[in-house]
Amino acid sequence: MSSENALNNLFPSAARIPEQYRLDIPIEQREYLLDGQLHRWEGPLASVRSPICLTHGDGHTEQVILGSAPLMDAEAALAALDAAVRAYDNGQGAWPTLRVAERIRHVESFLLRMRQQRDAVVRLLMWEIGKSLKDAEKEFDRTCDYIVDTIDELKELDRRSSRFELEQGTLGQIRRAPLGVALCMGPYNYPLNETFTTLIPALIMGNTVVFKPAKFGVLLIRPLLEAFRDSFPPGVINVIYGKGRDTVSALMASGKVDVFAFIGTNKGASDLKKLHPRPHRLRAVLGLDAKNPGIVLPQVDLDNAVEEAVTGALSFNGQRCTALKILFVQRDVLQPFLDRFSARLAALKPGMPWEEGVALTPLPEPGKVDYLNGLLQDALAKGAQVINPGGGGQRETFFYPALLSPVSADMRLYHEEQFGPLIPVVPYDDLAEVIDYVLRSDYGQQLSLFGNDPLQIGRLIDAFANQVGRINVNTQCQRGPDRYPFNGRKNSAEGTLSVHDALRVFSIRTLVATRDREANKALFSEIIQGRHSSFLTTDYIF
Repeated sequence: MSSENALNNLFPSAARIPEQYRLDIPIEQREYLLDGQLHRWEGPLASVRSPICLTHGDGHTEQVILGSAPLMDAEAALAALDAAVRAYDNGQGAWPTLRVAERIRHVESFLLRMRQQRDAVVRLLMWEIGKSLKDAEKEFDRTCDYIVDTIDELKELDRRSSRFELEQGTLGQIRRAPLGVALCMGPYNYPLNETFTTLIPALIMGNTVVFKPAKFGVLLIRPLLEAFRDSFPPGVINVIYGKGRDTVSALMASGKVDVFAFIGTNKGASDLKKLHPRPHRLRAVLGLDAKNPGIVLPQVDLDNAVEEAVTGALSFNGQRCTALKILFVQRDVLQPFLDRFSARLAALKPGMPWEEGVALTPLPEPGKVDYLNGLLQDALAKGAQVINPGGGGQRETFFYPALLSPVSADMRLYHEEQFGPLIPVVPYDDLAEVIDYVLRSDYGQQLSLFGNDPLQIGRLIDAFANQVGRINVNTQCQRGPDRYPFNGRKNSAEGTLSVHDALRVFSIRTLVATRDREANKALFSEIIQGRHSSFLTTDYIF
């Protein structure tokens, strides 16, 4: 089937949706979690639209309205913040002073309840953001695995911290303590996984949290609200909804937020950080913009380079911060690369998220198709060509991928992070051009090198080691495995996330020390044996 025919038959009628993937809509969600209780929001609601459209009997298509979610205001958001502040109680609250083993038990209880909601969350991931069934299941399962790995890592960290150290006559125990109240916000492309990679470490280290779901992917948090409520003490986790300018701005301006965990644009993060009146008190954990380049060298396994580049550029329609956003291809291998890439593109199946083998799905962000078309038209007007048949075709919320070449520095697509299925290819003759691009870029998350000349690869690794957070050789850019550090330079990130690093970024090392004297050692022994302190302890968590 041609791409044009595929687009014309893309959106189904209601009757063609498999029974197991249907939703009972509209979903009017008014509940939010505040201070250990589910409250009902009686104020205005925001409409929640699906990227999925339905075709009616007369042939016209209509975007599905999934339901609505609370459009909370500053007053409601500040009430949630105050609940978190009370629960933390300047570090004296029950949660921050709880023994590590007890906090772990609370998180394990939440995980058990979360697993019971797998089907509901997966279905909403498909309908709210257009994520394929396979990828939605993978996101849910990976999030659960991340929680398990976080628990295991904390156990190991606590075991290492349970011993005393003797240095220059000073006896001490170094343990990690929470930072305070955390504001956690995730992105719409991974509204569960990316959010929980900050939310869970923040909680398990003893911080209290205000959590605002992503702008798209709000309804999928609803099945987890009871699990949050029943698994944590009142005020430890509070869930709010609404527009960021009405809620988050007020939270930051209050000065009561101690940790700001945010995944979005560097401009958005900068604007919010500026609102905080105590900038030196605020710790920021940020995942921001990225324009990750893929660099194809003349000596290369083209089949592998194309396969990795297609996946890297188009997984979840290119809506990933780790996606390959621009490809530099040496001119000697340019044409065979484009030919193979175009052929591989033609094999990708467009369709609805629940369809078997689907690779291309509708886009959830309003106005995204028009934005991508603007980038496309700008590139075409300045000399680029669409290489693949049907590239750039559009229907409602769907944009068919376009492979563009030659792309040059005077085009918007060369500089802007498209965050969608446009693949700009820049031909180059001299590697100095590519190196200069990376050095001058405002972003420094990752890049990919494709080649098999050890001398050339080695030199490029050295050239880029101080420019990006991760260099991928003959493979696409990606976040995982979750035990590897995930960070970035320049405007791409602040702080490092991984199972190991996240526990540290949401806590601070605290030292209890005394002179190495018998009376002091006897005092410490009595404190530990009598379990007079939750912090000073030699407990070993199995």
